[in-house]
Amino acid sequence: MIHPTAIVEPGAELDQDVSIGPWSYVGEDVKIGAGTIVESHVVLKGPTQIGKSNHIYQFSTVGEATPDLKYQDEPTRLVIGDHNVIREGVTIHRGTVQDRYETTIGHHNLLMAYVHIGHDSVLGDHIILVNNTALAGHVHIGDWAILSGYTLVHQFCKLGMHSFTGMGTAVGKDVPAYVTVSGAPAQAKTINSEGLRRRGFSSDAIAQLRRAYKIVYRQGLTIELAEERLEAMLGDCPEVQPLLDSLRSSERGIVR
Repeated sequence: MIHPTAIVEPGAELDQDVSIGPWSYVGEDVKIGAGTIVESHVVLKGPTQIGKSNHIYQFSTVGEATPDLKYQDEPTRLVIGDHNVIREGVTIHRGTVQDRYETTIGHHNLLMAYVHIGHDSVLGDHIILVNNTALAGHVHIGDWAILSGYTLVHQFCKLGMHSFTGMGTAVGKDVPAYVTVSGAPAQAKTINSEGLRRRGFSSDAIAQLRRAYKIVYRQGLTIELAEERLEAMLGDCPEVQPLLDSLRSSERGIVR
């Protein structure tokens, strides 16, 4: 399963059924789970831990050290979960000691061609990053978020679960859960109702989330007052909780 032209350094740990394509490089501090496929001309450096049944396509560089000038070759790492698809030319950097020592990617994510994930970023599960999306360092992306092509995300920004960005969006502040944004700089447009329908949210829940969106974005309220009104909705619509959590956890302020 390892092509004769591939280089696998002593110390690398490859589980059963791992496939390494021609001219790929696997560093000594790399661990790869069962069933993972690494295509040709891939560079894997570490410390990096890659889970089961991932598929990494050609010309990707995974687990390289960050170019952050504060980084001084400390022993940081990258952790990738299971069933992720990492397409052509993707770059993923390890963490730094200035944050959490670790870049983390969850399960069942699709990283399309030429995506970049900066140091100390945290991605949840079932996320889609479309071609040429770039995340600066310390970015957090919630489950089921979709970032359209050429989306740019400033460092320390958080994008909540089920959020959506339009093509070419420049995100400089936090995007709350469920919210669709677009533009440069990003502006909030609506709730990601189509995505929610596809994921099995009821019509009533989507209607309530539209109401919650209007509370935050259409009634001229302060964030504190909006939080109070969202909290009052939780009894009838528990799905509002992630939106409320997004507001409460935001440190950069939200996209308006």
